[in-house]
Amino acid sequence: MTGVLPSQTIDAMLTSGEIIANPAPVEGQVQPASLDLRLGTVAYRVRASFLSGAGRTVAERLDEFEMHQIDLTDGAVLEKGCVYVVPLMESLALPEDVNAVANAKSSTGRLDLLTRTITDGGTEFDRIQSGYTGPLYAEICPRSFSVLVRPGMRLNQIRFRKGQSVLSDADLSVLHDRSPLVDGEAVIDDGLGFSVDLKPASGTLVGYRAKPHTGVIDLDNINHYDPAEYWEEVRSHDGQIILDPGAFYILVSREAVHIPPAYAAEMAPYLAMVGEFRVHYAGFFDPGFGHDAAGGTGSRGVLEVRCHEAPFVLEHGQVVGRLVYERMADVPEQLYGAGIASNYQGQGLKLSKHFKTP
Repeated sequence: MTGVLPSQTIDAMLTSGEIIANPAPVEGQVQPASLDLRLGTVAYRVRASFLSGAGRTVAERLDEFEMHQIDLTDGAVLEKGCVYVVPLMESLALPEDVNAVANAKSSTGRLDLLTRTITDGGTEFDRIQSGYTGPLYAEICPRSFSVLVRPGMRLNQIRFRKGQSVLSDADLSVLHDRSPLVDGEAVIDDGLGFSVDLKPASGTLVGYRAKPHTGVIDLDNINHYDPAEYWEEVRSHDGQIILDPGAFYILVSREAVHIPPAYAAEMAPYLAMVGEFRVHYAGFFDPGFGHDAAGGTGSRGVLEVRCHEAPFVLEHGQVVGRLVYERMADVPEQLYGAGIASNYQGQGLKLSKHFKTP
């Protein structure tokens, strides 16, 4: 049973009380290799981001940093540039041999909505120690757009695992030979490298840049907003673009990714030394993503890119991130894209599901 726990095991954990959901879970909350986490009824506006730290609870730290409380019952706006902490509807009573890692959902990352999970006694964001018993909280910091949220919204997700299941580069090479993980040559170095596509097969559109002054986005509104009101198109005629400091971009990987059914993957940061930018790594890739077993023919990885202190030239084919693959403890009963609502199967360059498709 070593590996990432599949949907059927998560269902069993909900039944046994190792995961406590109040109210009861809703349809679609259990994903092939993760559980979506739901916002509770109150948000705490805090002065700064924080970790609870060893021996301390989040509630104790809220007493230090809370500015005011916001009732989410009828919906409330979380303002761009502010930091909020929201108790989640799920809590944990993990066995001693099960740990967990959390991450923002795809649509959350594509809105530049920094969402991280914190716990009592936590010394890292998004990392939950084996045997943790206690509440879960979401720290939310909207960075490009103010958003309207309500209780029950699912901005982040959690994966559970037993033991060490990350594939070594040698194992990754063997898997790629047996079941190609990307179309074309695989760059394997501490995971599977992926690069940026700045020479599309047709046209010159290579990405989008968030506009600085926009309206609120209601996260319940799907296929609703005009992209032109929130995004500037980024075009390239020579296979390169210049990233502006502080700006947020949506780009796409050159490679089409495949995640075989017995594996899961996570987007991880690349070397900081390669340039003045960061590819946001709020990304779980579920079993079946882009894979023919789930009706896929390869799916591009959407890249959420933020430039730091200096303008930086990004060039076509430049390696900007990596996928870390892990074994599943068992093949999930439901694969990504196979009969479930999977918004990004077969995707190319794509904004979040809240925007109308051009």
